[in-house]
Amino acid sequence: MQYEITEQIPLLDEQGNLTRAGYAKRLLPVYDRKKVRGGVTRLKEWDYYYVGNQRFGVALTVADNSYMGLDSISFLSFEGEPWEVTKSPMSVFPMGRTGLPATSAAGITASAGKRHALLFQVGEGQRKLTAHMDNFLDRQPIDVHLTLTGEPEESMVICTPFEKAGHFYFNQKINCMRAGGTVKIGETVYEFDPDSSFGVLDWGRGVWTYHNTWYWGSASGLVEGVDFGFNIGYGFGDTSAATENMLFYGGRAHKLSSVDFGIPMRDGREDYLSPWRLTSGDGRFEMSFAPVIDRASCTDVKLIKSDQHQVFGRFSGAAVLDDGTVLQVRDLFGFAEKVENKW
Repeated sequence: MQYEITEQIPLLDEQGNLTRAGYAKRLLPVYDRKKVRGGVTRLKEWDYYYVGNQRFGVALTVADNSYMGLDSISFLSFEGEPWEVTKSPMSVFPMGRTGLPATSAAGITASAGKRHALLFQVGEGQRKLTAHMDNFLDRQPIDVHLTLTGEPEESMVICTPFEKAGHFYFNQKINCMRAGGTVKIGETVYEFDPDSSFGVLDWGRGVWTYHNTWYWGSASGLVEGVDFGFNIGYGFGDTSAATENMLFYGGRAHKLSSVDFGIPMRDGREDYLSPWRLTSGDGRFEMSFAPVIDRASCTDVKLIKSDQHQVFGRFSGAAVLDDGTVLQVRDLFGFAEKVENKW
């Protein structure tokens, strides 16, 4: 049984612990940074957007992880010989001065350095994403001007405790937003058409334990002309009250139980570019995943480690809604990832 939060509540009590563990379909828990008690250097806050279609995609991140700040821009091309470029300038000890909003529903997220800037503006029914970075690809700059609209009524919201007091994970994932605008790299312009381009938001706030591994998958698109997407994931914290697995169809969320990422193995290691098989414990999510490109990176400086494999590709299979309706999914573009962090 998974616990659904159906009313507005404070996220944290006076000891910095979750008032309730569980999931919601709207941003009902209210986050108050002043109630964080798990240690100022353990607080992690981030806004991550991915916008893409069948041909190309862009990912934008602003993160304030207390002792380390991160701004990141990735561009991926899925046509011909797939390629990707990621640049992620870091800063030391931002300690919350980035000023990320306490809600995903409104506000401004902004961060900049000597040669880059990112700006996310939320309000009036849209999300405007703007970014610039010098020397992004072959000494050419990148400029991003995107607008996300059509935000669905329901999304995935999860309140996950850790075993350690004062530690928690508060997260919202919004799928199936329509995306329009351009990304320009040098003189090459990539146009995002809202009829075929979709955006997802990963909005996270929390006090994390030091060493964690997580799995996350997401896709947004159309099934028989209706907006369809999913969020799947697991790997850290106490998920006995709820998982973060959901389907989204026509703006409504449909809750799933556990989901397993069947990453193929070869010679004792994950073979990320071979076909995967993803299955749910309740039999309502059965997908094959055909990888196109692995956006892999590994930073290991002993005390801080981040080993990431974000694999983009096509999902095909069946998904079952709450009322038993079976949706046949074919070549839905998205990603699935495995990340190990010591942070």
